[in-house]
Amino acid sequence: MKTFLVLVFAALAVCLFFIYLSITAKAPNAGLVDGRLKPCPDTPNCVSSESGTADSHRVDPLSFGGPPEQAWNELKKTLAAMGGVIVAEQADYLHVAFTSRIFRFVDDMEFRLVSSEPLIHLRSASRVGHSDLGVNRKRVDRLREKFAEAMLKN
Repeated sequence: MKTFLVLVFAALAVCLFFIYLSITAKAPNAGLVDGRLKPCPDTPNCVSSESGTADSHRVDPLSFGGPPEQAWNELKKTLAAMGGVIVAEQADYLHVAFTSRIFRFVDDMEFRLVSSEPLIHLRSASRVGHSDLGVNRKRVDRLREKFAEAMLKN
């Protein structure tokens, strides 16, 4: 019985620690730097499509056909349907936050519209921790699929 109580207490302490981390996590200094999304840090909890990104963090940008405004609007609708909340928006920049269900960890996704190519560069990163167990990459893959479906419908 004593061992059981110790294990329960330890599990509770770990849960409280993760909750504390998620509550105290500060929003990143997001935004464009010299017209580009910030590079990923060395930690494996970030992916980006901007050139100069290390292979381990690299993902392809979103491509689209049709007017850039339509793609931008479909992107926002798709992100909202996935549970994203818009934090900041400019004509060619979008910052969206996603919150995990259990520990309420926040991940930030940023987007940069390149109308002339036509591409949407993206960056997805966790606010806390070292590894995200591939969550950001999976979210980008899911977004890519849903965005392509939305663009085909229009």
